[in-house]
Amino acid sequence: MHNHAQQRTSKVLRLSLLATLIYIVLLVGAGLRAHSLALLSEAGHNLSDFLALLLSWFAVYMQSLPPNSTKTYGYQRAGVLAAFVNALALVVVAFFIFWEAGHRLYAPAQVAPRLMIGVAAAGVVMNGVIAAMLWASSRDVNIRSAFLHMLGDTLSTAAVIAGGVAIVLTGRNWIDPALSLAIGALILWSSWQIIHETLNILLEGTPRGMELERITAVIAAIQGVNGVHDLHVWSLGSESHALSCHISIPDIPLSESEQILREVKERLRTSFRIDHTTIQFEHVVCEVAHGCVAVVEDSHSHQH
Repeated sequence: MHNHAQQRTSKVLRLSLLATLIYIVLLVGAGLRAHSLALLSEAGHNLSDFLALLLSWFAVYMQSLPPNSTKTYGYQRAGVLAAFVNALALVVVAFFIFWEAGHRLYAPAQVAPRLMIGVAAAGVVMNGVIAAMLWASSRDVNIRSAFLHMLGDTLSTAAVIAGGVAIVLTGRNWIDPALSLAIGALILWSSWQIIHETLNILLEGTPRGMELERITAVIAAIQGVNGVHDLHVWSLGSESHALSCHISIPDIPLSESEQILREVKERLRTSFRIDHTTIQFEHVVCEVAHGCVAVVEDSHSHQH
């Protein structure tokens, strides 16, 4: 993220933290007074959101730090780690809600539905505003995890309003824990995508939406390229990708190969948004063993 975008995102996260903390206190007080597990579940959900926003804010700060001699890529994966921890926290919260809802279904408690509706309505407004502010930066997986937290909260608090209305109309208190089960399922659904994506980045898997075959074809189509092998593509952060590969070219002067290198880098940047590349040129056949580690002929030159 650029400097201006980082400052704006940091400000949005700080405001979101304050609003979420105030709402958690309101939810706990109202949940205890109304004997509503749905409201207390929302308090737990919002507590995880508070921690998620806090981690996201810290990650934005870490990502702004420049590279150094021990962290040569900088701290781009701080946001990825924050998103992964956030998603795991959501899973824990979801199973806690399932446990409590199971007890309430077995022995329903009397709830105060009108208080449920009032508090949930305030939550819809607050979470909706926060989600809208985060939407502009949601391409970053760190901010997207926080956005999904808040979007999930907006939907689940809207469901609490519907549940409160249903209890008023029917007098059936089991609706409250049933609603909590639905909220827990929503939490699990929203966390799975983040867990999957962050694990892929941390394990240096191929970035989402990229295919090695297509990248190889784009490079191989460039004039002067005879072949591509030992190709690796991974993510430094959610929006920063890197590539390394070996490219076979004719035995030509360095000045001529420089034009091929410029064309390869330009194609990778415009077609795949890959800016960080390590490309090795070869004009002899590689002997591949655990990557391209040797060549068949002794007379060869490598260019970076």
